[in-house]
Amino acid sequence: MKKSRAVVVIVLVLACLLGLGYSATKVVSATAKKSDDSMKLGLDLSGGVSITYQIVNDNPSEKDVNDTISKMEQRAATYTTEYSVYRVGSDRITVEIPGVYDANEVLTKLGSPGSLYFISQKNKDGKENYSADSSSADGYKLNFDIETLVEDGSVVMTGNDVKTANEEINNNTTLTSQKYYVSLTLTEEGAQKFATATESAAAKNETIAIYYDGTFISVPSVNEKIGDGHAQITGSFTLDSAKELATKIRIGAINLKLEELESKVVGASLGTEALKNSTIAAIIGLLLVMVFMIAMYGISGVAADIALAIYTTLVVTIIHAFEITLTLPGIAGVILGIGMAVDANVIIFARIREEIASGKNVSASINEGYKKALSAILDGNITTFIAALVLILLGSGTVKGFAYTLMISILVSMFTALFVAKYVMKALYALGLKSEKLYGRAKEHKPINFMKHKAVYFAISLIIIVAGFVGMGVYSAKTGNSLNFGIEFAGGTSTTVTMDKEYTVAEIDEKVSPVVQKVVNTPVQATTIDGTTQIVLKTRTLTQEEREAVNKALVEEFKVDEKEIESQSISSTISGEMRQKAITAVLAACVCMLIYIWVRFKDIRFATSAIAALVHDVLVVLAAYALIRISVGNSFIACMLTIVGYSINDTIVVFDRIRENMHGIEVRTREDLEAVANKSLTQTLSRTINTSITTFIMVLLLFILGVPAIREFSLPLMVGLICGSYSSIFIATELWFVMKLHLGKNRVLKKS
Repeated sequence: MKKSRAVVVIVLVLACLLGLGYSATKVVSATAKKSDDSMKLGLDLSGGVSITYQIVNDNPSEKDVNDTISKMEQRAATYTTEYSVYRVGSDRITVEIPGVYDANEVLTKLGSPGSLYFISQKNKDGKENYSADSSSADGYKLNFDIETLVEDGSVVMTGNDVKTANEEINNNTTLTSQKYYVSLTLTEEGAQKFATATESAAAKNETIAIYYDGTFISVPSVNEKIGDGHAQITGSFTLDSAKELATKIRIGAINLKLEELESKVVGASLGTEALKNSTIAAIIGLLLVMVFMIAMYGISGVAADIALAIYTTLVVTIIHAFEITLTLPGIAGVILGIGMAVDANVIIFARIREEIASGKNVSASINEGYKKALSAILDGNITTFIAALVLILLGSGTVKGFAYTLMISILVSMFTALFVAKYVMKALYALGLKSEKLYGRAKEHKPINFMKHKAVYFAISLIIIVAGFVGMGVYSAKTGNSLNFGIEFAGGTSTTVTMDKEYTVAEIDEKVSPVVQKVVNTPVQATTIDGTTQIVLKTRTLTQEEREAVNKALVEEFKVDEKEIESQSISSTISGEMRQKAITAVLAACVCMLIYIWVRFKDIRFATSAIAALVHDVLVVLAAYALIRISVGNSFIACMLTIVGYSINDTIVVFDRIRENMHGIEVRTREDLEAVANKSLTQTLSRTINTSITTFIMVLLLFILGVPAIREFSLPLMVGLICGSYSSIFIATELWFVMKLHLGKNRVLKKS
C-alpha cells in the first residue's frame, strides 16, 4: 500500500469512528433521558406499560387460562421480542410491554382478545351483514353489531375454531411467478361448522368475511364446500401479506373473554442505576481490553483497538436503527460479540507472528496471517451464527432478543476484524511502522503433553457435574426445588404498597427490600409505578402468615396504611410454552452446529466432541447454579445461551489447527496422533488464554459495578467463561483423541 493510500485509509477510518462514535453517544445520551430518539430497552432496564385484563368467564379452567396466556404471548411477540405475560390471582392476566409509556398505543397493537369472527355475507333474512365501503380503510363496513350477528347465527365460526394458520407457497409455480396463500386447519367442531357454512355460501356464490379487532382482514369468496377442516385463502398475496394475515388469524383465537381492568406505566425492574453501571462497566472494560491488546500485540493491538471501537459504536447504532429491544440478555450478546471480535484479532496476530518467525518479512506475514486465520475465524463465527439463526426462528421472548443482538455482533465483529483492522494495520505499515519488533515474533514452545493426563481432566469434570446433580437431589428433597427458581420460573407473590413518597428502584433496594427480605428470607424484585407513590415488590410465593408479617413490617417501618397494601399470587413470567421453545431451539441449534462441523471437518468425531464439550460446559454451569444457589430467572437462559456460543467458538479454533497440522501428513501410530493433538493445543494455548482474559474482564467489571441482579447474571457467566476455556484445552481435543483411537473409520490403533 502506498503512503497516499495509507493516509486516505487512516483518515476514512478515523472519520467513520468519529461519526459512529457521535451517533452512538447521541443514542446513549437519548436513552439515559428516555427521549423519543432513545434505544428500545426491556422492562428490566427501562420499564414500560403494564396492562391487566380481567377474565370475565366464571370458573375458567386451568387449560383455558394457560392457552390464553400463550396466545397473548403470541400477540405481544408481534409487538416486541421482549415481553412478560403472566397470571395474577385466579382471574387476571397481566401483559407487560417494554420501552413504551403510552398504554393506548400498546392496547391498539395488542387488540381486543377474542375478536376474530368468520361472518356469512347474508343473515337468515337475506340481509347483507357487511357491504363495500370505499371510505373505510379495509374497504368494507359492518351493517350490524357483532352481538347481533352472533345471536342470529351469522357468525359461522370464531377464532377458537381455528387450530393453525400458516402462510404457504404454491410449489407448482415457477420462481418468477410464485404464489402465496394462507392455509387454515380447523378444530373438529370448527370443521363441522365451516362445512355447513361453505356449502351454503358456495351454492349462493357468496363470501365469508374474516373480521378481526373491528377490521375486515379478508373477504374471500367460497368456490365449494370445505368439509375436511383444511381451507386455503388465495389471492394476490406477497409473502409479507400472507404472513400478516396468517398471524392475525392464528393469534385471534382467545379461549376466554377478557376485559381491560387497568393499565399503568411501570419503572425498570433493575432501575436506571443498572443501565448506568452497566454502561460504565462496558466503557472501563473496553479501555482495559484495549490497553491489554496494545501491551500484548504492539502496533497490531492499535489496529485491533480501532476496529474494536468501530465494532462497539456500530453495534449500538445498528441496534438503535433496527429498533431491537435491548435487555440484560441482549447485553450478554454484545459482550460475547466483543469477545469474538477480540478473538478474531488474536487468531490473526498469532498467525502473523508465526509467519514472521518462519522468516517472512512483515508485509508478507500480514497477508499470510490473515489468509491462514480465515478458516478458523469463519468456522467459529459461522457455527455461532447458525446457532443464533436457529434461536431466532424457533425461540421466543428473551431467547429471540439474545439471538438478534448476537447475530448483529457476529457480523459486525467479522467485518471489523477481517477488513477494518487489516487495512488499518497495512496503512500503519505503509506509513513507516515496519519494524518487526512492533509486531512480534512467535516463540517456539515445546509441546505440552495434554493427552497424558486426559483421564484426570475427565475425572475432574465428572466430579463437578456429579456434585451438581447430587446437590440438586439434596435440595429437591429438602425444599422441593432442585434449583433456586426465581419468580420468572416458579411464580410468586406480588405486593403493591402505597408509600408516603415516590421511591426510585435504587432507594427501594436500599431501604424497602431489606425489610421484606428480613421477614421472609427471599430476594425481592422491585418496580415503581410512574406518576404514583406505589411500588411493587415481587417475591417467591408467600403463605398467608408471611404476607401478614410483611404487611406488619412495612407498616411499622414506613408508616404506610395497611389498607393500601395489596398482595396477589402471580404465575411464572416464563410460561411452559416459552420454556419448551427455548429447549427446542437450543437442541435444534446444537444439531445444526453438529452437522456444520461434521461437513466442514469431514469427520463426525470433531463434531461429536465439540458438542460434548458444549454440553459439559452447560452441565458445569448448571452445577454452579445448584451448589451456589444462584437464582434461576431470565438471566439463566441468557447465561446458558452465551456459554453455548462462546464454548463452540473456542473449540472450533483448536480443531481448525488440528485439521491444518494433519493436512499432508500420514498419522499411523498413537504417538503420531498424540503429537498432533499436543502440538495443536500448545500452538493455540496463548490465543485461548488471551481471549478468555479479555472477555472475562468485561464480565468481571459487570460483576463489580453491577446491581445485585446484574451480579446474579455475571457470576455464572464468569464460571461459564472459565469452563469454556477449560473444556477447549482439556476436554474437547482429548475426547476427539479418544474417539480417533477407538471409533469410526481411519482409527489409529497401533503403537510405534
